[in-house]
Amino acid sequence: MPVPSDLSVTRGVPSRRRNRLGPWLAVASLLSLLTVALALAYWLWQPATLRIAVGPAGSDDQTLVLAIAKAIEAKSSAVRLTPIETDGTLQSLNLLGSGKADLAVARGDLTMPPDANSVAILRRNFVVMWAPTGRKGVPRSKVTDIASLSGRRIGIVGLGDANPNLLRVILGESGVNPQKVTIAQFGTDRISEMTQDTALDAFMMVGALDDKVIAETIAATTRLRGEPKFLSVDVSEAIAERHPLYESEEIPAGAFAASPQRPDDKIETIAVNHLIVAPSTLSDDTVGAFTRDLFAVKPSLVKELPGASHIQKPDTDKDAALPAHAGAAAYIDGNERSFMDKYSDYIWGVVLLLSGLGSVAAWLRHYLRREERSENALHRDRLLTAISSVREATSLDDLAAMQSAADDILRETLVCHEDGAIEDGDLAAFGLVLAQFHQAIVDRRAVIAQIGYADAAQKSDGAVLQPFPISTAAR
Repeated sequence: MPVPSDLSVTRGVPSRRRNRLGPWLAVASLLSLLTVALALAYWLWQPATLRIAVGPAGSDDQTLVLAIAKAIEAKSSAVRLTPIETDGTLQSLNLLGSGKADLAVARGDLTMPPDANSVAILRRNFVVMWAPTGRKGVPRSKVTDIASLSGRRIGIVGLGDANPNLLRVILGESGVNPQKVTIAQFGTDRISEMTQDTALDAFMMVGALDDKVIAETIAATTRLRGEPKFLSVDVSEAIAERHPLYESEEIPAGAFAASPQRPDDKIETIAVNHLIVAPSTLSDDTVGAFTRDLFAVKPSLVKELPGASHIQKPDTDKDAALPAHAGAAAYIDGNERSFMDKYSDYIWGVVLLLSGLGSVAAWLRHYLRREERSENALHRDRLLTAISSVREATSLDDLAAMQSAADDILRETLVCHEDGAIEDGDLAAFGLVLAQFHQAIVDRRAVIAQIGYADAAQKSDGAVLQPFPISTAAR
């Protein structure tokens, strides 16, 4: 009889499907993992860009910030600075408060945004006040100390309210009614006009001790109106106590000229910090990286810009008038987080993401091989059905043909198992059916052999032949 159609198989189809989809699935999985890894690496190691507001154009602040930005970029660090030019510190703080800048350069006694924190001190500004002592043909100023400023006129270098407000604090703490002192403000481009104004009884400037503009202005008033009489702020400690944004400092002898010394002795005064500030919401890690890079490039900056030597670390005391940003404080106090502290959440996130991608890839692989599993289940059912056909077979050739077809099914099943298309449980179920099929083949061969032996005996010369039983075990 012919081979039952139940055992017919389409050879090679599962193998061809596997060879076609397997490599592409592996490539797709690898590319997915690589894309995720590259995206995360790019995100983690991409330098953070910080916009810093500074001005006015051509000022010492802008020159210093541009040099800092260049030095940090050359260092290939984790941050980049993008300077934003402004008209001055007030506009810089406005940009910071509105979120249009990440950092700003400003004096510490200005009105800051509510969440502003200090990142670094660029320099310490000293209050310098003096009165001309007069010379031949030029009237002598009657101002000898701060108390004698009452009823007088003082010229202040710098526009805006910062310096006049500071003068009013000094006058008030010194017992002088600020309303009785006339203030005349001059921009830095009008200093020459100020020095020639004989109606001024005294002068005031605020800046670093090595500021050439201060030294040149003092020298100009000396040439025109005689040697300066420097005014000491004797109540500097009281001012610092009541106004935490100010500090009591001393101007050393010879700070503005060596020969003759100006001043000829140390002078007590008030100082206010000129700062880089940032909102407290700015990333601690980003601010910490910027602070670390700033102090790392400071030695090289000093070689080009001596003013960079004034860069200092801010006060990290939580009770400070303008507290240090948490990121800057962590660097200064040596409490920066380690790599694992910073990125452990990201690392676990990557692990979970990769695990999820692995699950998705496994599901996709399982889904793409659903036809192979269905065909394998169909082969198993055909093999189970074929057991009945085996018991009805009448020739050994039919049994051999069915056995050959079963071998092909077994081969395809093993290939599918190795390829992951079917699970161990499916293979075990298939093995049980296959064992039953083989047992049926063995039993049917024994029966056919006995029938053939009996037929041969009947055709003999009458000799009685006893059939030789063929047990299943012997087979």
